[in-house]
Amino acid sequence: MKHIFKDSQLIVFDLDGTLYEGTEHFDYYARHLMNKLANDVQDTFYKEYEQAKSGNHVVQIGKAYDVNRDVLLSIDPMKLTVTKVEEWDGTVWGEEQIKTFFPNEVNFDFENIVAIGDGWWLPFTVAKHYGIDDCYSSYLATKEYMVTEAFELQAIPGLKEWILELQNQGKTTVLLTNSDKEDVLRLLKELELLDVFTHIVSSARKPSFTVDIFRHLMDQYDVKEEEVISIGDNFINEIAPALLLGMKAIYIQPHETDLMETNTLQIVNKISECFK
Repeated sequence: MKHIFKDSQLIVFDLDGTLYEGTEHFDYYARHLMNKLANDVQDTFYKEYEQAKSGNHVVQIGKAYDVNRDVLLSIDPMKLTVTKVEEWDGTVWGEEQIKTFFPNEVNFDFENIVAIGDGWWLPFTVAKHYGIDDCYSSYLATKEYMVTEAFELQAIPGLKEWILELQNQGKTTVLLTNSDKEDVLRLLKELELLDVFTHIVSSARKPSFTVDIFRHLMDQYDVKEEEVISIGDNFINEIAPALLLGMKAIYIQPHETDLMETNTLQIVNKISECFK
């Protein structure tokens, strides 16, 4: 694993699902959303969320969700085109229907089409299916919960030391996340990772702007594509854009995948495998 870092000069990290572990905050978010529903559907809502979390539902991390059509989209991560459309009950659309409604590259606007990139989007997707319009207030309530004594982030032993060692080797470390600046700083403080990164890019709106941000970072730090590594748990958001540009990538994926490792792509169950 360590050989992939040998000639690297710039390491770009994702935050959620990459630099900390655990799902308690996602469960809290789901329960907060659930309480907005009528009592007779709350159990069904939470059961579907649990199924999605365990990978036993049509809603899965790595897909996208069309809020208005209430369908799940499988995306070609290298082209950002739709390869499969599934309705909530598992019904699969035919190719002609896909071409009619999704003829072009998908535009992730985070309102109508959302990339289910991490655990935050599983409760959101199930909530939208059940007709909940206001998910944001539940998201804010969850963020507030995450800074109380009742919640404790699962920090990854050895992570801070490893990132600092990368910097001691002359490498630039950048945090690139969709979370807003206030949330990022709060999480980093909780994880004891504040002031560890050379550069922080928040509210990144991945995957829509991932390629542009990567190019800007390469220009800013005067590095070549092959000298950059992107580390993250979302193939569409962080991995595919890196590979398209000729960068290297480390994909954090705890579940089975059909992807094959190459000279530019390494697959790990968790980030700690990078520094052990």
